[in-house]
Amino acid sequence: MAQFDLILLGPPGAGKGTQASRIVEDYSIPHISTGDMLRAALKNQTAMGLEAKRYMDAGELVPDSVVIGIVKDRLQESDTAAGFLLDGFPRTIPQAEALDDSLASIERGVSKALAILVDEDELVRRLTGRRICRDCQVPFHMVFSPPAEEGVCDKCGGELYQRDDDSESTVRNRLAVYSQQTEPLIAYYDRQGVLARIDGEQSPEQVYAHLKEAIGRP
Repeated sequence: MAQFDLILLGPPGAGKGTQASRIVEDYSIPHISTGDMLRAALKNQTAMGLEAKRYMDAGELVPDSVVIGIVKDRLQESDTAAGFLLDGFPRTIPQAEALDDSLASIERGVSKALAILVDEDELVRRLTGRRICRDCQVPFHMVFSPPAEEGVCDKCGGELYQRDDDSESTVRNRLAVYSQQTEPLIAYYDRQGVLARIDGEQSPEQVYAHLKEAIGRP
């Protein structure tokens, strides 16, 4: 049986969440994010979860070695037999190298790294377009789902506003961090011969069609 051990790469605003939900449904594999894994490890009080809690209680970042341990534990659970989709991890080259070592120790390896590529200006347009109603909290998007009347909520008539973390300066800072820390993973997986570059500026349906072509038949 084919094993789909997948990594999803792409900057904020590339549409990874939309595509991830389609992949896990079609390929019957779990969608694994570091946040979900960390919460589960803490809840289940695993050895690595308790180690992570020690750092978190002290207000410190959980070190890579502990995160990798949690990832390795998760990837050995029964629901990953047919594969997995890792999203949000690895974020750096050292994390990717440690992940390769961990996968090799359980006789697995990344079968495909899927990089959804989108121009920075388009990402800014997507990420700064969100507006939230002050009264009922319904979200709108000035490009994809605009209100009938600018600045006014369709549902309750409340005022629409832009959250601070959706401002252009904040968005460009997030993209700069991604470019510095995570974008080098594209070259890393390309050297391994497992990278697939996907044009993320197509329609979601076209993006998914190219993702499926890169992954192979479920």
